Amino acid sequence: MRMKNVLVLALVALLAVFSVSAGGASEEDANVIKIGFIGPLTGDNANYGIRCSNAARLAINEINEAGGINGMQLQLIAEDSQGAVDRAISSYEKLAYTDNVVAIIGPVFTSPALAVAQRCYEDGIVMITPSATHKDVTSVGNWVYRTVPSDSLQSEVAAHYFYEVLGYRSIACLYAMNDYSQGLAEGVEEIFTALGGTITSMQTCMVGDRDFRTQLGEIRSTNPEAIYIPNYTVEDAQILEQASQLGMSIPFLSSDGFSDPEIYNLAGDFTEGVIYVGPAQAEASTLLSDFQEAYSAAYNGDAPDSFATNSYDAMYILRDAVTRVFENGGALSDIDAFRSMVNDEMKATDDFQGANGTINFAANGDMVASQGVYRVENQTPIYLGSFQVVDNHIVQVD
Repeated sequence: MRMKNVLVLALVALLAVFSVSAGGASEEDANVIKIGFIGPLTGDNANYGIRCSNAARLAINEINEAGGINGMQLQLIAEDSQGAVDRAISSYEKLAYTDNVVAIIGPVFTSPALAVAQRCYEDGIVMITPSATHKDVTSVGNWVYRTVPSDSLQSEVAAHYFYEVLGYRSIACLYAMNDYSQGLAEGVEEIFTALGGTITSMQTCMVGDRDFRTQLGEIRSTNPEAIYIPNYTVEDAQILEQASQLGMSIPFLSSDGFSDPEIYNLAGDFTEGVIYVGPAQAEASTLLSDFQEAYSAAYNGDAPDSFATNSYDAMYILRDAVTRVFENGGALSDIDAFRSMVNDEMKATDDFQGANGTINFAANGDMVASQGVYRVENQTPIYLGSFQVVDNHIVQVD
C-alpha cells in the first residue's frame, strides 16, 4: 500500500510538472516567431548546411538585437537533414507540425529540397532555399522561393560561356547521380550540343564515391578540350587530385558548388585555373562587407560562401515579409492564416536590397539574376564578370 501511494504521488507530481511545462511552452510560443532551417549539419557536406544555418542565425541575432518584429523575438530551429531526403522530410514534419514555424529556410541540397517543396505546397508553408538550384524546385507550387539562380539559368550561361567565350568545341562531363549535378550536366549537354559543340563523354559517379580513376581514364581516351564537373566539394576535390595523379592537364570547368571555400582546404594544390559559373558578384556595398565581417567575427574567422550569403538574405527577406503581415493584422494564434499572409508578402517583395544586391522574384519564385564566372588563381576565385544569354548569345552585363 505504501509503495502504491508513492507511485500515485510520483504520477501526480509528474503530471503537474508536465502541465506547467506545457503551459509555459504555449505562453512562450505565443511571443516567439519561429523560423525553420533544414540542411546537412553533419556528414561529408556539412560545411554547406553549417554555413547556411550560421548565416540565418546571424541575421536573426541582428534582428532580435534591433528589437525583433512587432515586439517579438525570432528563433531559428535548425534541423539536420544529413543531405538525405528521408531525414529532410522528418525534419520538415517536426518543424511544420510540432514547432509551428512560420516559414522554412532550406533545404540546402536539391533532392531534399524537391521533396520538402512538395510538402510545403500541400501544407501552405513558405520555403525559401539558399542553394537548391534544380529547375523543378520552384515548379511544384507557389509557396517555394529561392535566393540562388536556377540550374536552367546556370546551365544556359555555362554552355554559352564555354562555347562562345572560351572557344571550346568539345568537352566531357563527370557528374554525381543526384538531382543537382545531373540537372546541370544534362542542361549543359543539351545547350552546348545545340550550339554546335560535342560532348565526348558523359561519365557518372555516386555520391560518396572515392575513386574516380576509371571515369577519368574513359574521359582522357576521348580527348576533350575541357572537363565539366558540376558537383559538390568532396567529389570535386577528389576528382581534381586524382586527375593530377593520372597526369591529366586538361582544363576543368565547374558550377556554383565550387564556390565553397572548403575546396581549397581539400584540394587547394589542384584548383589552379578552374573556371566555374556561380552567383553574380554583388556590387561592392556596405551590406555585403558588413555581413562578411560580422560572419567572420561570429564564427571564429570562417568565411561565408555564396550560399551562406543567400541564406542571410533569405532571412532578411522573411523579416520584411513577416513585418508586413503584422502590419496587416496577422496573428500567430492562427498559424495557417499567418503562413498564408507570409506567402502573399513574399510575392510582394520588390527590389529587396541585400548582401547579394537587389533581389526580386519571378512569378514562379525563382530569383531574377545574372550569373557570374570565376577563375581560380593561387587558391583565390577571380571574378571575370556577370553574364546573361540574350537572343541565344552570351552578353556580359558588368
